[in-house]
Amino acid sequence: MTSSLPGSRDLPSSQFDLGTYWGRVRHSANLTDPRNRLGRGAQVEQENKKADSRCCSTLFVSSAGLENAKQLVTAYKTGKIPEMTPDLWRAKKIIDSTIHPDTGESVFLPFRMSSYVLTNLVVTAGMLKPGLGTAGTLGWQITNQSVNVGVNFSNANKSTPLSTSTIVKSYLLAVSASCGVALGLNATVPRLKSLSPRARMIAGRLVPFAAVASAGVLNVFLMRGEEIRHGIDVYPALTESEKLRVDSGELEVKPLGKSKKAAILAVGETAISRVLNATPIMVLPPLILVKLQETNWLKNRPRMVTPINLGLIFATSVFALPLALAAFPQRQAVNAKTLEPEFHERGGRDGLVEFNRGI
Repeated sequence: MTSSLPGSRDLPSSQFDLGTYWGRVRHSANLTDPRNRLGRGAQVEQENKKADSRCCSTLFVSSAGLENAKQLVTAYKTGKIPEMTPDLWRAKKIIDSTIHPDTGESVFLPFRMSSYVLTNLVVTAGMLKPGLGTAGTLGWQITNQSVNVGVNFSNANKSTPLSTSTIVKSYLLAVSASCGVALGLNATVPRLKSLSPRARMIAGRLVPFAAVASAGVLNVFLMRGEEIRHGIDVYPALTESEKLRVDSGELEVKPLGKSKKAAILAVGETAISRVLNATPIMVLPPLILVKLQETNWLKNRPRMVTPINLGLIFATSVFALPLALAAFPQRQAVNAKTLEPEFHERGGRDGLVEFNRGI
């Protein structure tokens, strides 16, 4: 993110109020939006040349486009640009949606938040396809957990590195859990004779949600288990005057240490947000599709089932993802006394400490 670029002057965290849920929703919607257009309004002095900002997408931003965004942000951080401009906000959006906040390196394209909806669209549609057999159920559950592992690993807090053996073990356990739940429920639902045929059909359509939700939570805890075992970096919350000193280069903020309790909170909130994201995406489209398939219009047009299913999933995903991501702040602030005793008297502003929750 922008903190990894040269300069002592920090950019504003967001155009929106991250202290409120709706502000975080708008911020998350902006972060996950793959569209972006940079104008030519901001001036950057570099070797007496103007570094123009090219129009580009946060999803397919080129090396040149990312470098242009970095130049704009660096110019602000070094005082060459006095205040935030529309071009600077767009440049910040490119960097925030592309660069990991802990490592300063680019996140692999399919696992960026700006690609999340498109990456999961085909996978979710596959899992929710009506009449999916055993082979199809296994194949799509394995594919979904493979994507989940990639997203979790790419966007996790990086202050505690993951070993290859941990990643492989977590992946295999998550795949086993999702496939086990899916196959178990698929075998159980038809035997529920107390349910009407229509109720059994609806229950069968919701099996993928149960598999995804349970395995998704397990996946997050397994992939980020090292954080819980070793803790994550926590920092003192800064007052406004301290932030100004950081901006001027007079103050350098260092981590207070690693907290296991902060890690449990960070991983737990991330797991909850995954369930919140999966619920509307995996529940609403199949229920709506069941209703539509009862209409004569769709009965006479069976080839429209797949396009309609894709459209329902896409529309739901676009709205559900920002709402789920905003459930908890990414930069979490908690009272130092809720953590280990070593942090109790080391809190910053109002006795608070901060840490990166991850996504």
